[in-house]
Amino acid sequence: MPSMKQIARLADVSLGTVSHVINNSAKVREPLRRRVLEAVELLGYQPSQLARGLRRDKTNIIGMIIPDITNPFFPAVVRGAEDAAFDSGYCLVLCNADNNQSKEISYMKELRTYLPAGIIVIPSNLNDVTMQEGKLTGRSAVVCLDRIPRDWKGDTVTIDNEDGAMQATQHLIRLGHMRIATVTGPLHLTNAIDRRTGFRRALREANILIPSEYEQESSFNREGGYSAALKLLKMEPRPTAIFAQNDLMAMGVMVAIRELGLQCPHDVSLFGFDGLEVMELMDPPLSSVLQPGYQLGAMGVQLLVERIDDPAREFVHHVLPTNLLLRASAAAPPSEPPTKAETRVHP
Repeated sequence: MPSMKQIARLADVSLGTVSHVINNSAKVREPLRRRVLEAVELLGYQPSQLARGLRRDKTNIIGMIIPDITNPFFPAVVRGAEDAAFDSGYCLVLCNADNNQSKEISYMKELRTYLPAGIIVIPSNLNDVTMQEGKLTGRSAVVCLDRIPRDWKGDTVTIDNEDGAMQATQHLIRLGHMRIATVTGPLHLTNAIDRRTGFRRALREANILIPSEYEQESSFNREGGYSAALKLLKMEPRPTAIFAQNDLMAMGVMVAIRELGLQCPHDVSLFGFDGLEVMELMDPPLSSVLQPGYQLGAMGVQLLVERIDDPAREFVHHVLPTNLLLRASAAAPPSEPPTKAETRVHP
C-alpha cells in the first residue's frame, strides 16, 4: 500500500498538500491538486477511512441494525437505506440482531468503535435501552425505523400501521365477514400494537363483536402464523376470515388451512400485511397491506444525513402511508348465517 509520503514525492509537493487534497481539508491550487490526484491514481492509493475517522472523530460509515435478515420485508428496507447512503457518499454496514436485544446492544457498542457518522436501528423491543446506548455514540447521529421504543425522542420513520390494519379489516367487513380473527405480532413491539389497534378500531366502528380468543399473539414468522391458525380454525364457531399481521404469518396460516382440509378463500379468507411480491405466487395469491419498505430505509438515511449536517435541528417523525393489494385470498364468506359472539374485545 503506497503512503502519502510516496505521493508527495511523486507529485513533488509537500506532505501537507497531499493531506489537504485527499481529505479536502483546505483549498489547494489547481495545478498542485491535479499533480496529487495523478500521483494517487498512478500509485493506486486508497485512503484509510478509519484513519480519517480518528482525525475527524467520525468516518463515512453508517451502521444499520435490523432485527431479522430472514424476514423478506427487511432486505427491501436495507436496499433503500444502502442506495440512499451510497448516493450521499456514505458506506452502509449491516448488523442482524435476531430479535435479541442483548445482541442489538452489543452491535451498538461495537459500531461505536468504528466512529460511524450515524446509526439506524430497527429496535427489537419497546424498551429503549438500545436507543439510549445510541445516545452515547458521541457525534454519531441515530435514527429509529419501523418500531419506536417507549421513551425514544429522536428522529423516527415508521409505517402507518394502524391505518393499514384498519383498511384491511374494513375490506373484510365490506365483503360480508363478521367472524374475523387476527394473528398479531409480539405485543412488545409498537408496530404489532398499532396493527391490533387498527383491527379493533374497524370492528368497533362496524359494531362487530368477536370472542377474545379470536385474537392470537404470535411471532412475526411462518411458524407463529401456523400455530396460531391451528387454534383459530378449531374454534366453534370458526372464523370466516383471518387477518395475519405480516405476510410470513399469513404463509403459516395458509399451511394450517390446507392441513385441516379447508380451502382459501371458500372456507376461510386470508389477509396479510407487508405486500411482499413473492406472495403473488401463493395459491391463491395473498391479499395484503403494502408497506413501502424501500422508502422506509431511504427516508431513514435521508433523516440521518440531515441530522449529521445539522445536529441541532428539531427531531422529525415521518409516517409513511400504506395501500391495499387486493388479490384472490379474500372473498365473500360462506353462505351460512353469521354468528355474533357475546364477548367484546376491549381496546
